[in-house]
Amino acid sequence: MTTNTQYTNGGTSPGPAAGSGNLTVLVTGATGRTGSRVAGAARAAGLTVRAASRRAASRAGSGGVRFDWHDPATWDAALRGADAAYLAYLPDVGAPGAAEAVGALARRAAELGVRHLVLLSARGEPQADATERALAASGARRWTVVRSAWFAQNFSEGPLVDGLRAGELVFPAGEVLEPFVDARDVADVVVAVITAGDRYAGQILEVSGDRLLSFRDAVEDIAAATGRQLTYVPVEPRAYGTALREFGIPEAEVEFLTDFFTTNLDGRNAYISDGVRKILGRPPRPFTTYTQETARTTTWTPSPTRPTG
Repeated sequence: MTTNTQYTNGGTSPGPAAGSGNLTVLVTGATGRTGSRVAGAARAAGLTVRAASRRAASRAGSGGVRFDWHDPATWDAALRGADAAYLAYLPDVGAPGAAEAVGALARRAAELGVRHLVLLSARGEPQADATERALAASGARRWTVVRSAWFAQNFSEGPLVDGLRAGELVFPAGEVLEPFVDARDVADVVVAVITAGDRYAGQILEVSGDRLLSFRDAVEDIAAATGRQLTYVPVEPRAYGTALREFGIPEAEVEFLTDFFTTNLDGRNAYISDGVRKILGRPPRPFTTYTQETARTTTWTPSPTRPTG
């Protein structure tokens, strides 16, 4: 089990915060679950955001630039002139090839003068350890790892949404407990780390929500917020993997996800981390706040059925 905070570079002393108004921050995955929120929080803090995604720059938003983890030819233009970078590896920080890509990008970032790299990682995911080590060994002037619990937004932005819209969430989580964290809290922590100078350099920080819930509990909260009848159906990871294959997911990705669900959802993460309170000086956003806010949108509204005949 990981600790909430640890030094892994010999103990960098806290330093004064950098002038946040002068910082340019590269945000990878800027159209994704955390990247979009990191970009928003960074702009709100007065930072200059370089929004990076695989889409063309014109579609990545203000200050956007094309970036692809699997195409190193796109890296230099994204990194050059940035003071800090938020690294969110797709599809997952523990996926095959993640350590090699993150390590190579971090080394190039150091060569181009990027001063601080913040990596999104996951609590209790042994597959991510090599990626974290690659970042630490990259020669980056400052680096920080933010290990996150499962995002609350996984229920509203991703593959779980279709099941909830249909009234039934089938997922290989059993009755395991998880302190779901709001992705907005993750973003606020990332921006606080970037604007804090050396304070969090060389540290691994863990963030979570403030309440342990099972996936069944989460579905019940969503049902209460939407006023709908929703059912949670736990299945074994291998059975879920079979369903993914039938859905057309590539075999390598199915194998990774099956292994991930087997290890990450075995109860090892059934504890609260104090990163949000420690870094932001406030409690995490409650899961019920997330469900009530999301329920006011059409996210979980059933898709209309097509008329027959």
